[in-house]
Amino acid sequence: MGKPTPIARRRWLAAGLASAALILAAAEQARAGVLDASWTAPTTNTDGSPLTDLASYKVYYGVATGPCPGGVFFQVISPTASPAPGTTVSFRLKGLTSGSLYFVSVTAVDLSGSESACSPTASATAQVDYSVTPTGTLSFGNVNIGSFIDQTLTVQSTRGGTVSGTVTTSAPFSIVSGSPFSLGGAGATQTVTVRFTPVLGATATTNLTVIADGDSVTRLVTGIGVDITQPTVTITSPTSNPTYSTGTSPLMIGGTASDALGVTQVTWANDRGGSGTATGTTSWSASGIVLQSGSNVLTVTARDAAGNTASDTLTVTSFTFTDDPVSAQSGVIKAVYLTELRTAINSLRTARGLLAYGWTDSTLTTGSTQVKAVHLTELRTALNQAYQAAVRTAPTYTDLSVVAGTTVIKAVHINELRSAVRAL
Repeated sequence: MGKPTPIARRRWLAAGLASAALILAAAEQARAGVLDASWTAPTTNTDGSPLTDLASYKVYYGVATGPCPGGVFFQVISPTASPAPGTTVSFRLKGLTSGSLYFVSVTAVDLSGSESACSPTASATAQVDYSVTPTGTLSFGNVNIGSFIDQTLTVQSTRGGTVSGTVTTSAPFSIVSGSPFSLGGAGATQTVTVRFTPVLGATATTNLTVIADGDSVTRLVTGIGVDITQPTVTITSPTSNPTYSTGTSPLMIGGTASDALGVTQVTWANDRGGSGTATGTTSWSASGIVLQSGSNVLTVTARDAAGNTASDTLTVTSFTFTDDPVSAQSGVIKAVYLTELRTAINSLRTARGLLAYGWTDSTLTTGSTQVKAVHLTELRTALNQAYQAAVRTAPTYTDLSVVAGTTVIKAVHINELRSAVRAL
């Protein structure tokens, strides 16, 4: 069998040149180009016999004249072993240097590996076959952490034929739609949707790359994650209630804090004086809090890396009692015991929105004011009302029924009231 007849006709097509400036390290990036080639398939061998065993074509190319035969070529498989007369074969040479002049020649190869002579050489300038807009940085601006924003870019074919490719990027950016793409014919477009989903309160910058026909176009994508979510902080010790009474100073408190991106610091402050930084963050504690007599509003504040803050408060009423506890053997109930209880109970009432109680014998003087049953009854009544306002069960008392002239006020009565004050 003779060699295939050299290809009778060559027709080389080239698209217009396009260029794009890429803002990346202040450098200009070269674009890869393509050439579109087409020719009429051979139908006979050199001896004139019909061609029935065509296997492929070799498309030789280079920037120097006479590229065929040579070591640089594209292998193009023939769709049929016996082409019909007038059959046109088309092939796109990809990955060339855009703007460079290339010389191209084609041979035919049969199933036994015999290769025809080289076709006459044609030449054309390699050019890009798609463009990407916008041409500059794709900026998303400020985006709240936990949300996202979408933006789009457009890939457009700049010449005939089909342009197929993909678009890639990296977290916290992602391609929502438009990749992979296939553009048919000059002017065809594909919209690509890009999403920015920040997970950190910082600027994120990476590359987005469009790859097609051996060419790649890169765009810088950038956005700023903004943390606007407040942390949470809770006081759990010595109580999770909003109020607490104690006769102990200094006091230790503790609790928990959390934030989507992490708590950086927990601090405390007493409205009666004193402040400091707690130990720990998600689980924190603060010791050495000096209490002043009466009401102390303790405010605990958690802060995250973005400067967002949140606070919780605990109102601590500090009581210091004389002769604590009162000894049952003393047998003496002093006026100061009642005065201190009145002050403490009125402080509890004020903290719960109640008015100060109207006491009988508003001023108790040691050595002159006789301690009466009504004084004990009023203390119990005033304290019970504070418990009711706090939606708490009232204390139980020894000698529930206090009778003037009959009930002797004892140490146990005073100690019970002191315990009930501290418990609220």
